[in-house]
Amino acid sequence: LHLVWLPSPESKRKKSMKIEQLQHLLNLSMFDPFFHRQYMVLVPLQLYAQVPEKACVILNHLNETVTLSMDLEYGTESRNLLTDLVADRDSFQCSPFILPSSTAFITVQIKGTTQHFKKRKPIHIIKVENLVFVQTDKPVYKPGQTVRFRIVSVDINFHPFNETVSLISKNRIFQWQSLKLQGGLSQLSFPLSVEPILGPYKITLLKESGKRIEHFFEVKEYVLPKFEVQVKMPKTISFLDEELEVSVCGLYTYGKPVPGLVTINVCRKYSRHLSACHSKHSRDTCEEFSQQADKKGCFTQRIKTKAFQPRRRGYDMKIQVEATIREEGTGLELTGYESCEITNILSKLKFTKADSHYRPGLPFFGQVLLIDEKDQPIPNQNLTVRVNGATFQSSFTTNEHGLANISFDTTSLKTVIYKRNSNCFDNWWLMEVHAEAQHTASHVFSPSKSYVHLELVAGTLMCGQTQEIRTHYILNEQILKDEKELTFYYLIKAKGSISRSGIHVLSIEQGNMKGTFSFSFQVELDIAPTAQILLYTILPNGEIVADTQKLKIENCLANKVNLSFSSAQGLPASNTHLKVTATPFSLCALRAVDHSVLLMKPEAELSPQSVSTTSDLDLTECSHSKTIFGCCDCKGQVFLSDRFTLWSVCCLPIAEPQALPVGIRGPSGMVSPLTGTTDSPTMQVKETIRKYFPETWIWDLVVLDLSGHSELAMKVPDSITEWKAGALCLSGTTGLGLSKTVSFQVFQPFFLDLTLPYSVVRGEAFTLKATVSNYLSHCIQVKVQLEVSSSFLATPIEDNEESHCVCGNGQKTVSWAVTPKSLGKVNFTATADALQSQEPCGNEVTEFPALVQKDTVVKSLIVENISLIFPSLICIYFLSLDTEVSEKLSLRVPSNVVAESARATYSVLGDILGSAMHNLQNLLQMPYGCGEQNMVLFVPNIYVLNYLNETQQLTEKIKSKAIGYLVSGYQRQLNYKHRDGSYSTFGEQDGRSQGNTWLTAFVLKSFSQAQSYIFVENSHITDALTWLSQKQKENGCFQLSGSLLNNAMKGGVDDEVTLSAYITIALLEMPLPATHNVVRNALFCLETAWGSISETQGIHVYTKALLAYAFALAGKQARRSELLESLGREAVREEDSMHWQRPGNVQEAKTLYQPRAPSAEVEMTSYVLLAYLTTWPTPSSEDLSVASRIVKWIIKQQNPFGGFSSTQDTVVALQALSKYGAATFTKSKKAALVTIKSSKTFSEVFQVDDTNRLLLQEVMLPEIPGNYSTTVLGSGCVYLQTSLRYNIAPKKEGKVPFTLQVDSHPKKCDGVDAHRKFQIHVNISYTGERPSSNMVIVDVKMISGFIPVKPSVKKLQEKPEIQRTEVSTNHVLIYFKKLTNQVLSFSFLVEQDIQVENLKPAVVKAYDYYETDEFTIEEYSAPCSAGTV
Repeated sequence: LHLVWLPSPESKRKKSMKIEQLQHLLNLSMFDPFFHRQYMVLVPLQLYAQVPEKACVILNHLNETVTLSMDLEYGTESRNLLTDLVADRDSFQCSPFILPSSTAFITVQIKGTTQHFKKRKPIHIIKVENLVFVQTDKPVYKPGQTVRFRIVSVDINFHPFNETVSLISKNRIFQWQSLKLQGGLSQLSFPLSVEPILGPYKITLLKESGKRIEHFFEVKEYVLPKFEVQVKMPKTISFLDEELEVSVCGLYTYGKPVPGLVTINVCRKYSRHLSACHSKHSRDTCEEFSQQADKKGCFTQRIKTKAFQPRRRGYDMKIQVEATIREEGTGLELTGYESCEITNILSKLKFTKADSHYRPGLPFFGQVLLIDEKDQPIPNQNLTVRVNGATFQSSFTTNEHGLANISFDTTSLKTVIYKRNSNCFDNWWLMEVHAEAQHTASHVFSPSKSYVHLELVAGTLMCGQTQEIRTHYILNEQILKDEKELTFYYLIKAKGSISRSGIHVLSIEQGNMKGTFSFSFQVELDIAPTAQILLYTILPNGEIVADTQKLKIENCLANKVNLSFSSAQGLPASNTHLKVTATPFSLCALRAVDHSVLLMKPEAELSPQSVSTTSDLDLTECSHSKTIFGCCDCKGQVFLSDRFTLWSVCCLPIAEPQALPVGIRGPSGMVSPLTGTTDSPTMQVKETIRKYFPETWIWDLVVLDLSGHSELAMKVPDSITEWKAGALCLSGTTGLGLSKTVSFQVFQPFFLDLTLPYSVVRGEAFTLKATVSNYLSHCIQVKVQLEVSSSFLATPIEDNEESHCVCGNGQKTVSWAVTPKSLGKVNFTATADALQSQEPCGNEVTEFPALVQKDTVVKSLIVENISLIFPSLICIYFLSLDTEVSEKLSLRVPSNVVAESARATYSVLGDILGSAMHNLQNLLQMPYGCGEQNMVLFVPNIYVLNYLNETQQLTEKIKSKAIGYLVSGYQRQLNYKHRDGSYSTFGEQDGRSQGNTWLTAFVLKSFSQAQSYIFVENSHITDALTWLSQKQKENGCFQLSGSLLNNAMKGGVDDEVTLSAYITIALLEMPLPATHNVVRNALFCLETAWGSISETQGIHVYTKALLAYAFALAGKQARRSELLESLGREAVREEDSMHWQRPGNVQEAKTLYQPRAPSAEVEMTSYVLLAYLTTWPTPSSEDLSVASRIVKWIIKQQNPFGGFSSTQDTVVALQALSKYGAATFTKSKKAALVTIKSSKTFSEVFQVDDTNRLLLQEVMLPEIPGNYSTTVLGSGCVYLQTSLRYNIAPKKEGKVPFTLQVDSHPKKCDGVDAHRKFQIHVNISYTGERPSSNMVIVDVKMISGFIPVKPSVKKLQEKPEIQRTEVSTNHVLIYFKKLTNQVLSFSFLVEQDIQVENLKPAVVKAYDYYETDEFTIEEYSAPCSAGTV
């Protein structure tokens, strides 16, 4: 606060004195009558723009009527704050005002008959930071989930504030610029990729002021816990305690106890280094206890501490407990952890409240708390208090709460003691310790030895109460000898301004200069959560006597929010109502999340306490270290003017609103309230198929009506769990409000659950378990049935009882031995029916449940063959002009096909990209685990969007889907970025990998093109371009960095020219102009290379294709024509199609149908097609004629999903096809009719027109083998595909490109672990025709019922040859950069997840990623697979 003191005008004759002389004069002239007339202005030391402030004026000892005026000046404007005619002897007035953001001046003027004073003073203004918070719908997310979040902006009084923010981050995956928070709220979301970087993420808000707000969440792979393992034990035990009680309880998320076996492992770890002299005693001390859980799901064990030697040094001073509960029936295990500290500190003293300063003659107040080693209060104990060592000593006794109030007349240093400590020390044994408490108080100086002291207020003040403040004073009688009363002034400052003010007039009687008085005030929201009270008086000699105290106030919010469900419990899939009340017209953000999520991160939850954790306003503590004339020397200075002396008295702390993750309104998500609705009556529950299991149930916004109410109808999810719901409301009048967290339990008296593996191999038998849980208070008869299906054979393991008796809080597990008969996804439907039966359950009478009588659960698993899937594709491209065209089709399978494995589909499309559009995330049936492979999930979306835009076929549905894939692909690709801006196949790998030139160019082009549809951080583009430009040599060519993984591109290729052509294409497609410095130099490199190579010397077809397209993009038509003419002479022409292949490459038929060309040949042919289509202004009819023949060959190489063999061929071919499709696109008014007939009775007719040309129409072909005919009648382009898939048993035929050996260990089957765990050991080398392979993937299929141990797989990446590993449910993928004839070995561990009988071997496949025809197959078996494992 600025306190301004004014002596009478007569003192102006002393104005030329220095400051030190003025101070000295005031010290000596306390009784000079010139000093009796006083004036003081009080304003906060720190003033904040756009925040309600207050200025107070004090006039003392007036002897005439004066006019007081106070004005505020800012910029060119002036505003009168106060004008008043003051006739009283003493006056105290306050006036509110709001400051602009610019510099301001305050002017005070006093006019009277003999008095005339005017002073203008600048005011320091700071722009206040409004509070901005973020709330996510959950604290943790899985890959592929959508992050939903709200942003709230409120001012310091928690009223909505229309802040503008931008959302940014370093590696930005999403960004919103200049987002206006209308009404203080905005609600947004973004999807995570399916393969994000796991770990912490943050949402970063950039405010207009430049301040950043960060909110963290976590992305990880997790399974929501089915139940919670609670471990209860003391947080601390004494080293003298003889016993320790540990209690372990298992509770399902719906609150019921978990039946099962509880195992408690208790350890105290040794912490000293081993040495020869005591190694025998230097091991960790552990004990294990095990017992079945009781009816409450608990097991309590009293443990003797002697075994853990709590008095010994050298061990960790904690006992750690690991508790595991194995669920009865299913064998599911979950673990909980807890620990307790061992302490030799048997008692602790601490000050809960104490004066920071003391004033001679006035009491010093303090309060101490005595607690034991478990932090429990120790009552009725004597405490010894020493002051200044042994100068003064006294005793106090603790009350029943362990508290003792102490007080002294004078204090400088005090120590509180409970028991004295021994000075002994032992290296091996702990000694008893009693902690003392010390506190130092400083002396407050007053020239007149006058003091005032505010008595301490302990604890937190509650809103709505009247708080009394007791004040102690001691005054100098000589200074006040002529005064009959003395006025004390008090101010309460909170949230940056003076909130309250008042006076207390003290009657002074002769000789009564020491005593107490009290004043009171109302505790309300405006001073929460922290305030500071200042009490002061001005003595006749001008000395200011003051004291200040900080007050802690509860977090009370004016907007009272209440949230409630119409009932506390409901059934799955039932209806309920959610009611919310708050200030009328409040905007309320609602959230309900599964309790299982909060078990993982409970600290992320919003609560009223979190409102007051941070601040945007400065909080400055007051220092009493020096007090001159009652002024606290805190940032204060003494100023001399011609009228008055000005100094700061005390920097009053500013109480701050606190940070809070809250919810707000956004552009969507508003929920309409119910009108006139009531809860539906309880009904007899019918069978419900439970399949809706969200983690966040409610994430809605609603505006309350005039009465401040809203009621929403909600559909209850199928999860049997407890939901935690909360509401956050914002009102323009009362501001922010929070509801208490309310619970809604989804439950039914009994239910069924199935336990089964993810997948099995056909022929294997596994155990399907169905567990019925009964939580009724009585026994019931239940019939459990597994629905019969032609897809599997199920045999009950136990006697097939008609019904089962399940008593209250009990479970019954029924098992079947299941042998799947069909392939693919197989559904299992099980039903638990409560029966009306008179049969007793032992001695218990059975009853029929009144509410839930039936529960049905449907789960599925995948049934596979121990064989290889061989897809074959027959593609037909028809261009029909009102004529009928026919084609014969014959489906055949090899003799060694697996029975019933053949399946075929017939597809009809009206668009050249139709198949790819429907399979944008499945273009390749291979893994996407590296930086190049990920691009095939990313880039085709750009070509599809461009094509549909050009042909005016783009719909919102397709656009939304493609943009979603672009977003996730963009996020994934950032995983492979290096710090220097480049990209590589497997990322930086802690500096072990260098950036890859061609992949960086590929990413640069793709990110630049994607900017038309999604946000791409511009720095990613500029960083990549900068890195590439640094790789450009003086001749314009580019230097190779990193390996070219597809070495099929290397044979006969000048790598520098080919690479430079590829990069030039990427730069031109960004697009950069041909005049750009880097592009111009690159084109010079290509021109030189082409000019220096003669036809006789020969040049690789792949390089020619790249050069042709590069010159076409650059507009160099002459060079384009030369290269296309040269390529035309090397084309392979077949009937009405043409393509290009590598020199000396002879295709061998690998299937019964059209052999699929190698990846490199599809890619080079596609580049030639792009070169034909890239000419200005448009391709000629001759170019389109050649292009159509190329297209006919390319589409025959497609796989059933619209992609091709590998990454680059898929990307380039789809780009070329989309360009051809756009160039030849026409709308036809007539429809084309397509008919497919078999030689028997099957027949199907399809219609293709402009309304459904993007629709993928398909039908299963029933006869395999079989003969079919297809007919097309009408006009337009029609694309027909027949996809045939079958399985054959793996066997070695002829020479294989890889030597693959797979073994499993251990060979001996002793012990249980040998049946539950085993090691898979693999040896592999390359035996093909090249010196080394391309990138190789080893795909290890899991044996049914087994899963990989992830840490053992992750450890493989420590091998330099292994670039990456991936673990899925039933596959492990190992990536090798390349293989040679040197044998490489690796092994990892697998463990049993579920029991399966008659285990079949599993397949390991090694294949070249680019030359997919190069593969080798081996089998392995579980080493102890005989019988049930």
